[in-house]
Amino acid sequence: MKFQRRQLVAAMAGLMLGLSAGAASAMGGPSGAAVGMPAQGHIGEVIVNPYKIAPLTAIVRTGGYVVKNASVRVVPKKGGREIAYKVSDRQIRTHAGIPIAGLYADYLNTVEVSYTRVSADGKSEDFTDRLQFYAPPVFSISNGMPGQQRMFNVEVNKVDPGFEDRLYLVNSQLIPMAPQGARFVWNNPAGGALEWTINSQIGIIDTAGDVRWYLLNDLINDQSDPWTSGLMMGFQQTKDGALTWGFGQRWVKYDLMGREIFNRKLPPTYADFSHAYDNAENGHSFLRVSMADYRRGDDKRVHTVRDVIIEVDPDGGVVDDFRLYDILDPYRDTLIKALDQGAVCLNIDPAKAGQTLSAADLANMDKSDKFGDIPGTGPGRNWAHVNSIDYDPTDDSIILSARHQGIVKIGRDHQVKWILASPVGWKKGLAERVLTPVDKNGKPLKCEGSQCEGGFDWSWTQHTAWRIDSKSTKDVIYLSVFDNGDARGMEQPPLPTMKYSRAVVYKIDQKKMTVEQIWEVGKDLGYDYFSPVTGITKYMDDKDTMLVFWSTAGMGASPEKAGKLGRLHPRICEYRWGDKSLAVDLTLWDTCGYQAFPVSFEEAFSKN
Repeated sequence: MKFQRRQLVAAMAGLMLGLSAGAASAMGGPSGAAVGMPAQGHIGEVIVNPYKIAPLTAIVRTGGYVVKNASVRVVPKKGGREIAYKVSDRQIRTHAGIPIAGLYADYLNTVEVSYTRVSADGKSEDFTDRLQFYAPPVFSISNGMPGQQRMFNVEVNKVDPGFEDRLYLVNSQLIPMAPQGARFVWNNPAGGALEWTINSQIGIIDTAGDVRWYLLNDLINDQSDPWTSGLMMGFQQTKDGALTWGFGQRWVKYDLMGREIFNRKLPPTYADFSHAYDNAENGHSFLRVSMADYRRGDDKRVHTVRDVIIEVDPDGGVVDDFRLYDILDPYRDTLIKALDQGAVCLNIDPAKAGQTLSAADLANMDKSDKFGDIPGTGPGRNWAHVNSIDYDPTDDSIILSARHQGIVKIGRDHQVKWILASPVGWKKGLAERVLTPVDKNGKPLKCEGSQCEGGFDWSWTQHTAWRIDSKSTKDVIYLSVFDNGDARGMEQPPLPTMKYSRAVVYKIDQKKMTVEQIWEVGKDLGYDYFSPVTGITKYMDDKDTMLVFWSTAGMGASPEKAGKLGRLHPRICEYRWGDKSLAVDLTLWDTCGYQAFPVSFEEAFSKN
């Protein structure tokens, strides 16, 4: 039997050798002329998904010619949106051809490419080729639960003229956590947030609701490997048009074709990236991480949780870190005691909806060795939960949104410049840094505890706080905030349906230490738009709008409690600056959203 098996193996090997030799001969072999794949146009062949992780992209190879002055037009479906952009010569050289992005999934796409072709003899000719090729269906990881549908189920409610060309990158999550990675925890030292292993869904949609790009992220984001697992967060389109983001123990940069620019593991001093990644004007990047090994005052060694900011240079070196447990007060528990324990971000548990922590609960926890991504006080627990970072180049400082504390500005000297939060519970040295609310004339508003007159409100468990650079000066900052609204007024309301989220813009006078609320939307929208966790409010310079993503509207709410809409219904909206007039309104049904924002293919491909 063994002899027969060896004979079979030898026969198969001979057959494969013959096939290989025949294939080599057909392709020209080592001594013959190479025969290229067939080309549709006047240069080279089409390669779909050239870098394996962006299936709705392609490259038209140069075919050995010098190609320049290129442009691309993806012909829209009936009722669809055209995507068109110019391509820089640098991009052509980088990709060995003309990069195409914005294809339709499961569709025979028609793409027009225009370019100048230069032959070896110097002859220059202009061509426009009309190409047709298929792109496969969108692949989405299954979470193994019955409620999951396709990647994005988009309902187009409104798109004003002039906004049809919008493309939105959507960063969403597959809840529950990936079972492959949910077993991972840090245990030496204790605690941390390694178990933040939720599969990500990353895609770009147009204003007709079609997916025009998505990331096949499981090829670089393996949830069964603790060093490559983790929810993808902190996406930002850089000045060169590429995307940066992080997940778990890594931070990365890829272009929109899927080409890796870098993929780096966090330095061993730090762990657990999530939420925030800011590419700063000083050429560095700021990442929200934790300390991988911190010895507390009681001599216990822990992983800290979401409370450290590192500044890295372009080569990945750490040039500074901001350890918030040394800068703020990690034992300020005022807001933590008022949080809805059913939605403390990672710990989304409907069974705890409406419950809060008592002072006794926190005291018992602090006496114990219970550490990790849990709401509590002190290093090793989720006392701060920083979820956005923004660098201010005018004074070399950073603005942080700390969900469980407030919005804080910290200087290069690691000293707090100001705090935008309820004044309740801050210790001496920080209490003096809390901004004073004023009206439009600069007159201080009457405030008692956590509530103020004149329509002013602080932000509560906010998710983003970003400086509006083009409208701000060194002394006066316009700050856009997504105010999630849990624990508003330091309490839980009598009924959950009384909760609401807001998009809000504050005007901060840094010399006078005052804050004025100049715009808000959401209070009148009520519980239907309430997003208990995540969200984004960001100013868009190109169209003078406020982008708002009501990212978890409807989370955890049964139809009888959720008002008219019921199930999960994140909403991407753009409001014209200064009023509440909607320019864009898209609903993403049954998606657990994290963030969404406009991206530009022109930025990605036209710049040198």
